[in-house]
Amino acid sequence: MNRYLVPASLLGTAVGGAVLFKDYVAGGACPSKATIQGKTVIVTGANTGIGKQTALELARRGGNIILACRDMEKCEAAAKDIRRETLNHRVNARRLDLASLKSIREFAAKIIEEEERVHVLVNNAAVMRCPHWTTEDGFEMQLGVNHLGHFLLTNLLLDKLKASAPSRIINLSSLAHIAGHIDFDDLNWEKRKYDTKAAYCQSKLAIVLFTKELSQRLQGTGVTVNALHPGVARTELGRHTGMHSSTFSSFTLVSE
Repeated sequence: MNRYLVPASLLGTAVGGAVLFKDYVAGGACPSKATIQGKTVIVTGANTGIGKQTALELARRGGNIILACRDMEKCEAAAKDIRRETLNHRVNARRLDLASLKSIREFAAKIIEEEERVHVLVNNAAVMRCPHWTTEDGFEMQLGVNHLGHFLLTNLLLDKLKASAPSRIINLSSLAHIAGHIDFDDLNWEKRKYDTKAAYCQSKLAIVLFTKELSQRLQGTGVTVNALHPGVARTELGRHTGMHSSTFSSFTLVSE
């Protein structure tokens, strides 16, 4: 019997550690039961992953939810899913391509014209460790979509958010910002060999710095600004890394 004791203990420790690690990387559950009846919420990148789950939960809480996505077919399908699951029919899809300044301006103009209030802006959409692509306007894709696109969108909607106070802006960053370094002499990686990880970390650091500065500037306006690390989940964001398809991630990461 004793010869099985050590292997059994090691196995139990490994399984227990994996379970605890899964709970840790997934983050905690929100304990709030607050409702948001009558509140208008915009969630970018809401057709899949964390964005869709955010929109789903806020729809359950009674909000008027606007899903802002590049792919309208997927966006309409996500809106339909959320309406069916929550029985909240105030869930709508709008086209927003964060890799296009023109698209961002068109989206914001329509929101300003058609929506009386915007109470919450969730800047969720992102790309992660993609090849060295550029946006329609020539920006490195990760910085362009993750930060610059949301930077413009936020500023275009700022007067509407102020008029809707108390309101809030939520920027999804990542713990990856800790490893970030912003090279102001080569933001678009035109002078260096492209590093997908470093470019991603740069974009997430830019989000944190933007959040801190905007929060200070908006003090006293009734608009609060926060950045967050959403935990680690197995979503389409990791499509360029392959990490979400490994056996380890299948066990440890939460599916969205």
